[in-house]
Amino acid sequence: MISIIIPVLNEASTISTLLNDIAEKASLQNISEIIIVDGGSTDTTIDLAIQFSEKLPLVILKSDKGRAKQMNLGAGNATGEILYFLHADTVLPYHFDSQIIYEIQKGNLAGCFRMKFDSQHPILKMSQWFTRFNFKSCRGGDQTLFITIDAYKSLNGFNEAYTVYEDCEFINRIYDQFHFTIIKDYVTTSARRYQNNGTLRLQFHFFVIHLKKWFGATPNSLSRYYYKNIISH
Repeated sequence: MISIIIPVLNEASTISTLLNDIAEKASLQNISEIIIVDGGSTDTTIDLAIQFSEKLPLVILKSDKGRAKQMNLGAGNATGEILYFLHADTVLPYHFDSQIIYEIQKGNLAGCFRMKFDSQHPILKMSQWFTRFNFKSCRGGDQTLFITIDAYKSLNGFNEAYTVYEDCEFINRIYDQFHFTIIKDYVTTSARRYQNNGTLRLQFHFFVIHLKKWFGATPNSLSRYYYKNIISH
């Protein structure tokens, strides 16, 4: 059984689409629950999500702001053997649940899908092409992440000191301890941050963040750089 964990903060424009996507593309017999962890939304995100409570096994939790905190809270309330973390602007492939279960049954304890952007920008098309390669440097939270609950617990979950880069930091630790697999099917993610920040500009700032982390920057230093230079939505 899979516990789907979705951290949200003011995702009224995307949450209904995602929940419809789950309902249409998964066998609900494989889904233990869908845990939406709200970091303090001030829009209608939760009201819209509640409308799916009769169709889907929804659990809605309130959390302090911070994606790492939200995902850890969701994992702590999960009952499935597999945790599946995804962002609210993700478009899922058909039968994503059975594809994940198949990989777990093969002995792959963690992994992700390849990724596409909902944009034809040449730089983003090049960036998404690299998600097929099984290297730490090609990973990111937009590709979604599945991991067994036992493997998650052995790594003590996400490091809540990180308010940015939390996905990559956790995935790096997974690579250090376990085999990480890439499913050949694709999730699609929104290019809205690139549209809001400018594609070249945002790619540059993401590169700087990775470089800073490589040279030992602290979580606070990464957060200061991010919030100074990047528009989140």
